[in-house]
Amino acid sequence: MILYLMRHANAGLIRDNPALDAKRSLIKEGKEQCMLMARMLGSLKVQVDLIVSSPLKRALQTAQFVGTELGYDAKVEISPSLGPDGDYSDFQNMLAKYSNREGVLAVGHNPNLFQFLGRLITGNGGAAIRMRKGSIARVDLDRHPPRLQWLIDPRMARSLYASVAKSSRPKTSRK
Repeated sequence: MILYLMRHANAGLIRDNPALDAKRSLIKEGKEQCMLMARMLGSLKVQVDLIVSSPLKRALQTAQFVGTELGYDAKVEISPSLGPDGDYSDFQNMLAKYSNREGVLAVGHNPNLFQFLGRLITGNGGAAIRMRKGSIARVDLDRHPPRLQWLIDPRMARSLYASVAKSSRPKTSRK
């Protein structure tokens, strides 16, 4: 399985009330991050046959926006293991449940998402990996130990798109 771990896109400021915070929607910048990251996945020829999301609105919206851009037409699965209170054993159970899938996009939250990523690739969680809002990591789970192939955040994606839009040939003066 190739696992794509994605942190939900920007949903503005955290609310003090947990019930209200769970219903927090993506802001305009977050929706733009989703479209940018989906285009990046498309340009990398990423194929997902399952999208799983945290039950919180901002993660579910992220999963749906990215899925739509990728042409994913199945229903987004919901897993509490990807929620802010999810733990690693529940996350492992979720991976086992979908182990017959080739490409899985899992959308969740920090801090548990980067902790899950660290434990996957080190076995003990010794890696501290920063995942900004909208970041996506590709982990090859068929390798032992699982291998982090890449980690792209929206800032990097914007820089890559800007550099590709310019000519790659240096300007030379003609004499």
